[in-house]
Amino acid sequence: MAPTERITLTDAVLRRLRVDDADAMARAVSESLDHLRPWMAWADNGSATAKFQRERLKGVAQQWKRGDEYQYGLFDTSELRIIGAFGLMTRRGRGTLEIGYWMHVDEVGRGHATKAAAALTNVALAQRGVNKALIYTDVANDRSAAIPRRLGYTMLRVEEAPITAPSETGRQNVWVREDPIAETGDS
Repeated sequence: MAPTERITLTDAVLRRLRVDDADAMARAVSESLDHLRPWMAWADNGSATAKFQRERLKGVAQQWKRGDEYQYGLFDTSELRIIGAFGLMTRRGRGTLEIGYWMHVDEVGRGHATKAAAALTNVALAQRGVNKALIYTDVANDRSAAIPRRLGYTMLRVEEAPITAPSETGRQNVWVREDPIAETGDS
């Protein structure tokens, strides 16, 4: 069973990405390239085009349909502007869903990522057969690691990883949570 496609937060909307979000996604990536490049291997000028995003979002739709990956946009309340992107990925094996995220450069530090990650933690743990939510952060990416720390995740281990972006160290913190996060008023 696929997870919910829409979550209304107090000051944003987390919803399934669609192909018609390509222009908004390209704009968000373009405006945030300097912020994303150090940590995201995919963050380049090509990924900041509507054409690229349209093709990528077609693949995202297929992944959702297959149950491999569930990609969400974090939108302002008008749902016209993407302020971040989040995903639930099955790539870490049976019984787990990994949460990944990035934020628009202008929205960093406003609590949006923490609220969205909390909501997706609960969505992940509500899926049949899932007993762990995981978040991976590079050991040098303190801002990204602050999110699982704030949400009460446990740092399980540090593991080696290939370096794919300029600021990565080749070492990742693996964060785990096995119980839902107390209600925050968002639904």
